[in-house]
Amino acid sequence: MAKKAVKKKTEQKKQVKIEKIEVKKVVEKADIKKEEKKETEQKKKTEVKEDKPKKKVKSFLVDELVLTDSSDEAKELYNQSRYGVLLEEGKVQLSLLEALFLIEKNKLDVYDNKKILNFEEFLKKATLKEPNFWIRYSVFKDMRNRGYIIKTALKFGADFRVYDRGVKPGEDHAKWVVFPVNEASTLTWYEFSAKNRVAHSTKKRLLLGIVDAEGDVTYYECKWMRP
Repeated sequence: MAKKAVKKKTEQKKQVKIEKIEVKKVVEKADIKKEEKKETEQKKKTEVKEDKPKKKVKSFLVDELVLTDSSDEAKELYNQSRYGVLLEEGKVQLSLLEALFLIEKNKLDVYDNKKILNFEEFLKKATLKEPNFWIRYSVFKDMRNRGYIIKTALKFGADFRVYDRGVKPGEDHAKWVVFPVNEASTLTWYEFSAKNRVAHSTKKRLLLGIVDAEGDVTYYECKWMRP
């Protein structure tokens, strides 16, 4: 009888131990599922956050320029990528080229009266103001897509001035002056020499951006050489 009682007690202990182990495993499984669910929910939240489009900057077409509203998004365009000129009231003044590029990048809404202009409508208006607009835009767009900051260079007698990658206006001088040229047009030696003189007088390199019929750009860098 004593042996049977001991055996029964031992079996009960084993059963309790097994039950404890099983309970522990069930709890562990529940914890794992809970953690997996938490991770899935967090992932979904992150995906929603990433997929949420950034707010477009609101702007208005004013003659031959575009003026943004005073917003953090507008200031960000200037501070991060040096688009336009930051005005005292917090607005940013953009060129037509900059505005069209930002429209194409889905970062800007341009209002003409109460209507938002799409890419084609804005391009048509800009081309009416400047017949050579598409050639200049092709070079501007290509340079921006390559990671360069490109600004107007009218005071130098050139179309654009271009800063090397990683350099912002005000931090250092521009590296090139750029002249967009239609592939179908001709350039006389006199015109070519005049462009060289502009680059030489401003201590910058001359870059000719030759634009073909598809809008692709090939660049030629020119330097002064002494015989």
